[in-house]
Amino acid sequence: MKYIILILLAFFYVPSTAQEKALIENLIIITTDGFRWQEVFNGMDSALANNKQYNEGKQESIFKKYWDDDATVRRKKLWPFFWGTIAERGQIFGNRKYDNNVNVANPYWFSYPGYSEIFTGYPDTLVNSNSYKSNPNTNVLAFLNRQPGFSGKIAAFGAWNAYERILNREVSGFPVVNAFDSFGGDNPNEREQLINEMLRDSYRIFGNEECFDVFTHYGAMESLKKNNLKVLYVAYGETDEFAHSGKYNSYLDAAHQFDKWMASLWDYLQNHPQYKNKTALFMTTDHGRGDAVTGSKWTSHGSEIAGADEIWFAVIAPGVKAKGEMKNKTQIYQKQFAQTFAELLGYQFTAEHPIGDSIKEIYR
Repeated sequence: MKYIILILLAFFYVPSTAQEKALIENLIIITTDGFRWQEVFNGMDSALANNKQYNEGKQESIFKKYWDDDATVRRKKLWPFFWGTIAERGQIFGNRKYDNNVNVANPYWFSYPGYSEIFTGYPDTLVNSNSYKSNPNTNVLAFLNRQPGFSGKIAAFGAWNAYERILNREVSGFPVVNAFDSFGGDNPNEREQLINEMLRDSYRIFGNEECFDVFTHYGAMESLKKNNLKVLYVAYGETDEFAHSGKYNSYLDAAHQFDKWMASLWDYLQNHPQYKNKTALFMTTDHGRGDAVTGSKWTSHGSEIAGADEIWFAVIAPGVKAKGEMKNKTQIYQKQFAQTFAELLGYQFTAEHPIGDSIKEIYR
């Protein structure tokens, strides 16, 4: 009898990881454009903060807000939520100090090819310009939108006006709201109407191609709350814009504000029955950039800039063990993200093009 019971227990036993993965019903994907792994893992860069060319005359202020001799303290000053909640409950990849390497696979090392690789899983060499046409490659969000229960529950919001092409809004079948597009579609609620009015009247410091992140954030959050979205993508852009302008103080402040928004997003998720303990949060960037040692190359990226292919990512989700900063030697590529998104929700992403394997390391 004892052996029969053991056999029955073995037959009906489901590993805890599989049980937890089955609880993932929602997915939030977040990117902050061109934010370096160097600041993620080491906090503010004193070489850039001390450089008059980049510190915007605010050297003292930068050090007061973000400096500590200990890099683990320093990075938490910049990103307190990330190095608090995410580090305690999730996994963080990309600290090259430990040969924990994350790279883009496309050969170009700038935005459109990077975002295309993130969502299609395919580093298509034909996607070679930020002005590239509507992406001919199927993205994982469009794939998920065709699955039962996801139609009408997926949306993407980005500060830059290229996302409608990157995610091919015309054929993908879900809303892609970018730059100065209005929020709320044909039926904006009162809050969306206010955001739209402020967006129209805002100072366009980045021209007509990109709005301030604050509008993208609040518009995305309102859609999440209003529509009970199951999959949400939010793309912030100020970190890259201020880096291109050589404004290191603003770059750090934008990153710090980004972390505050992630904290507020997480607070909402943890206090809503649809999302609490049922949601995967995945954070990353589209590309890296140059370093302080090479001077002005910090402001740039692209295949001619050493290190611009070096990125990072973090994930927090049921079924993903809380390991914090990953210090094992590994090599992960951006092309693996798309299949990982699908797998977190229990799907196998298929398309007419090759797709990178999912990131198995997060389950080990």
